[in-house]
Amino acid sequence: MEEFESKLIPIMREGVDVIKMIFFRKLKDSFSEKYPDRDSSYISMLSGAILNNLFGVVNTAEPFASFAEENKAYINKEMKNVATELEEMRIPLTDALRIQFLCDTQEGIDTSFILEHAKVLNILLADREIPLPNHFMTLVRNLGNKFNVLNQFGTA
Repeated sequence: MEEFESKLIPIMREGVDVIKMIFFRKLKDSFSEKYPDRDSSYISMLSGAILNNLFGVVNTAEPFASFAEENKAYINKEMKNVATELEEMRIPLTDALRIQFLCDTQEGIDTSFILEHAKVLNILLADREIPLPNHFMTLVRNLGNKFNVLNQFGTA
C-alpha cells in the first residue's frame, strides 16, 4: 500500500498543478479585462499572488515578495471576488485544495489553514464530497484538455 501511495501522491500533486495553471490563466484573462490600464507584467504578478495566496504559498523571492507586500490591498480585494467572478472555478479549486490537503497530510504537513481560508472566502464548497483520486484525475484531464494545458504540462 505504501508503494501505491508513494506513486499516487506525485500524480495527485500534478493534477493540483494543472488546476493551478488553469486558475492562473482564468485570473489573467479576467484581470486583463478588469484592469486594461495595467501592463501584462502587473496582471501576471497579481494573478500569481492570488494563486499563491489561495494555495498557501509564500514566495519570498524578489520581485514577488515586494509585489505581494505593495499590492496587499488589491490581492485581498481580488481574493474576495474569486467566488463570484470566477464561480466556474469553485469546483475544481475545491477539489484541488482538498487533494493538496490530503497529500500534505500523508506527508505529515498540516495545511488545514488553507482549507479554512478558502472556506472563509466562499471559494471552498463545503458540501461537496471529497473527491476520489480517479474522479479528481478525470476532472483534471477534462479541464486540462479544454484549456490545452496537458500537452504543456506532460500529464496524460
